[in-house]
Amino acid sequence: MIGKSLLWLTLAAFLVSLTGTAAHAQNQPSSTTDPAVFSADEVLYDDQLEIVTARGNVEIVQGGRTLLADLISYDRKQDIVTAFGNISLLEPSGDVIFAEKVELSGDLKTGVVTEIRILMEDNSRFAARGGRRTDGNLTELKRAVYSPCELCKNDPEGAPLWQIRAAEVNHDQKEQTIEYYDAVMEFYGIPFLYLPYFQHPDPTVKRRSGFLAPTFGNNSDLGFFTQTPYFWNINEHEDATFTPIITSQEGAAGLAEYRWRGMKGRFDIETSITEDSNDDVRGHIFSESRFDIDDTWRWGLDVQRSTDDTYLDRYQLSGEDDLTSRAYVEGFSGRRYASASAYAYQGLREDDDPGEAPLVLPFAQYDFVGEPTEGSGRYFTFNANTQVLQRSDGTDSRRMSLKGGWNMPYTGPMGDEVVVSATVQSDLYHVNDVNVGNGRTENGFTGRVFPQASVNWSWPLVRDQQGAHQIVKPMVSAVVAPYGGNPSDIPNEDSQNFEFDDTNLFSANRFTGYDRVEGGPRLNYGMNWGWYGNGGGRTEVLVGQSFRVKEDDTFTQESGLQQHFSDLVGRVEVAPTNSLSFLYRFRLSKENLEPQRQEIGFSGGERALSIGLNYIQVERQGSGDEFDAREEISLNGQSQLSKHWIARADGRRDLTSDGGWLRIGAGLSYEDECFGFSLDYVRSFTRDRDVNADDTFMLRFLFKNLGEVGSPVG
Repeated sequence: MIGKSLLWLTLAAFLVSLTGTAAHAQNQPSSTTDPAVFSADEVLYDDQLEIVTARGNVEIVQGGRTLLADLISYDRKQDIVTAFGNISLLEPSGDVIFAEKVELSGDLKTGVVTEIRILMEDNSRFAARGGRRTDGNLTELKRAVYSPCELCKNDPEGAPLWQIRAAEVNHDQKEQTIEYYDAVMEFYGIPFLYLPYFQHPDPTVKRRSGFLAPTFGNNSDLGFFTQTPYFWNINEHEDATFTPIITSQEGAAGLAEYRWRGMKGRFDIETSITEDSNDDVRGHIFSESRFDIDDTWRWGLDVQRSTDDTYLDRYQLSGEDDLTSRAYVEGFSGRRYASASAYAYQGLREDDDPGEAPLVLPFAQYDFVGEPTEGSGRYFTFNANTQVLQRSDGTDSRRMSLKGGWNMPYTGPMGDEVVVSATVQSDLYHVNDVNVGNGRTENGFTGRVFPQASVNWSWPLVRDQQGAHQIVKPMVSAVVAPYGGNPSDIPNEDSQNFEFDDTNLFSANRFTGYDRVEGGPRLNYGMNWGWYGNGGGRTEVLVGQSFRVKEDDTFTQESGLQQHFSDLVGRVEVAPTNSLSFLYRFRLSKENLEPQRQEIGFSGGERALSIGLNYIQVERQGSGDEFDAREEISLNGQSQLSKHWIARADGRRDLTSDGGWLRIGAGLSYEDECFGFSLDYVRSFTRDRDVNADDTFMLRFLFKNLGEVGSPVG
């Protein structure tokens, strides 16, 4: 009889486990088939009353759980298991459950617990005056309190930073839902938010349909606004979010997002629509798709479109100046790559002409890099490219390009490295309305054949010294090619964003696309020096120049490459530690060493104070507003004021004569084990037609395990 009763006592442990686990919304399976270890100071059995009692230091260990109590009894007549005094249950998860009394039915599905307290694995705390477990599913708790905050060490009896008190808390395990009735949220024991009813999924739910935290704010253009997102959990592979946006000055807008994930691809889309105060319908659509066809091929589709130029900026959905839509298919196989794409563009600047925005269909290319041969290491390359570009107003072009190459690397007896290369590029164009100067345009076929040979030489010299080593590396590149190669009837569509700097000093062709080639014999030379400490510090310096036999008017006068000797280009990198770095990139005039282009980047500091700085200065690079001189600086800083407080600030300023501040911002945040708070201010100086400069205050509160509440006010 005692053996059978001990089995009931063991099962009682599991019900206590289930009851306690349900109370803090965790659904962990247990096994009653695991062997149990039972001990007590004494075990008594009353034959007349049919009650078995374990008394004194009762301990039951089974399935990774440990149950302690002063007394456990089982009444066979009433089929009731009861535990008394100093009850504690250690869960495998690390949670510890305490109670004064537990009374359970014999079928272990219904029970009552009094004075329950739970210390969760993440140090959250839960307590209730009493609880009832019904049908193994529904847990009802009375006068419950929850808080993830640690108690003050100097005043452990005091109230935590925040807690929730509720007259009743119900947890339905089948529905995986926790409901609160007559709940009050307290801050340092002071009530500040009353919630007659609210519910949320229990922590076993990864995601569920429902309303998300609303956002309230005010904007100088939109007026007062509110957003209340609704999340729709469609299934484990897809979900959506619908966000109505109500504004006092521009009416209502709707924002929708849809996300899908599969074994061989993904799809995301974001779209919005509104009718503003001028009765204009405005909106946008952004989408991105990636799908694998097989192990070699995949396809994708990116869509970016807006109804007008300023909608995205005014409704703070995006700050892009250009939108690019693309459809493509591409394949990778060993040292081969092939792709076919289509592009559509939408310019959002005030001076962008929609008629001049090109439609590229198709853009196809094939690239091959051969295997190096044994012994010599030489290899062949091949590239094929075709493009059809059309406009409703402007130049149209169709291009077919083929380029073959031969390369042979060589290492000399002194350790010097040589790479000999030869290429032939052939291009065939059919064009319409190409501007060839003097107000004339041409149509028809044109093309070129452009051979090129180059020799690249470098000699890395290494010197070891105590605590560091140095590398000195002189570099020379000689390129031979015919002059010209860029007739006026070949339109320049893909090589306009040319810039001479340290990254393309030794390139055989410094243009970024196919429409322009760099002709004529030339010599590129430079020196790279590096110091590398054994502790991780490093310093690197590169400086170089290019010389061409004949001046080339393919480059503008401002490019630094048109004359015989180019400007000097280079970079300096200094990083004495992992937390301190400095970068300076430059292009200096060959006549007087005045900067024509320079970039400065700095970051450094520790938690107490860290600072970042970026500066760029570029002289005018050619005709057109997009090539105007530019000078800009951006700064950011952050300070860990204390263990929990952080202050930050940032700014960006246009330093040209008619420039000014573009953005300034500052923020203060607090975060501890259970609560987060941040206050941010941003002043935007952007003005573009119906977009005006504005101020935004963003206030956020983060309550651990409950979520985030934000309120931007401008």
